[in-house]
Amino acid sequence: MDPAERRSPLPLLLATAALALAALALGGCSKPLLAPTDERTPFDRYDAVRNQFASQYIEDEFGARKPNLRARLGPKQ
Repeated sequence: MDPAERRSPLPLLLATAALALAALALGGCSKPLLAPTDERTPFDRYDAVRNQFASQYIEDEFGARKPNLRARLGPKQ
């Protein structure tokens, strides 16, 4: 075989990986489907009217934003 015919597949593999990474990065730049203030279920309005609405996220003692699962999924008063 000619040395020109035996090319390494590495450049093609690197180019494909770079294109895949760029496609994934561009997909993360879109707006979220719903804003944090939008109602997500019919129960959000029900809870808001009865003063039982739980925010979507809370901050822990280190300032990290975490989902407020305990308040949103727990029993209501």
